[in-house]
Amino acid sequence: MIAPSIRRFAPLSLALTALSLAACSTTGGGAPTQRIAVVEEDTQGTSEVNIASLSDVIRRNPNDPSAYNTRGAAYARIGRYSDAIADFSKAIQLDPNHAPAYTNRALALRQTNRNDQALADFSRSIQADPNYGPAYIGRANLLRVQGNYQEALNDLNMATRLLPESAEALHSRGLLYQRQGMHQQAILDFDATIDRNPFVAAPYAARGQSYVATNQLDKAIEDFNAALNVNGKDADSWAWRGLALERKGDRQQAIESYQHALAIDSSNSVARQGSSRLQGGVASLFRG
Repeated sequence: MIAPSIRRFAPLSLALTALSLAACSTTGGGAPTQRIAVVEEDTQGTSEVNIASLSDVIRRNPNDPSAYNTRGAAYARIGRYSDAIADFSKAIQLDPNHAPAYTNRALALRQTNRNDQALADFSRSIQADPNYGPAYIGRANLLRVQGNYQEALNDLNMATRLLPESAEALHSRGLLYQRQGMHQQAILDFDATIDRNPFVAAPYAARGQSYVATNQLDKAIEDFNAALNVNGKDADSWAWRGLALERKGDRQQAIESYQHALAIDSSNSVARQGSSRLQGGVASLFRG
């Protein structure tokens, strides 16, 4: 699974964290929790300051759609999704062809579980600007979660044509291949993602899962170590590292990895099942 707090890929208009990693059903270790594309959290209060200055900009330029779009992104970063959606909607009212505002509103709608409206907004963004790559990536991620794999692949192929250096587009396509059990293709896309941006955890964690699925256990462990070097509190990477170690026959290190995962997230299914296999139910000690 992907670390929830990592450095950004090449930026989308709403500053996404890494995109969601689908369950890898071929590993037999239990399905990891799925996540959706999310707005990058502001943990330092900088967005509150930005919102005040952006509000001043809007007061001086009340008919500037970009100003509302930018403030909406700042609201979204601190979890004020209703305010964000209101600003994106105002930007669209001022400019019905403002593709970034449609995409941003779609991403905010996803955060509030309004996926049908989000899908419509991604499509409106593409209609407004057929060359706006982030809209294809956002729509593809939603289509993947909904099981519409061919449509998602079409969108991601378009995104990679429009944005050939986009780590996000390649990563998302890798996740799509992985979701369908096409691990060799997934690994190639994760390789390309890492080539473009080697300083984030997500593609290492994702590639590690595909390595587990294809029994390339040493490579998997190396990738999970790389992911944990970026974010040592990612329960999923600890859990999948444990699974790889368990399959290698390294029982003690596997137990330690599972315990790390459960200390972070006591409900992690991969770690609970693995710990139970190796310690006869010790995972029950970690119940919340």
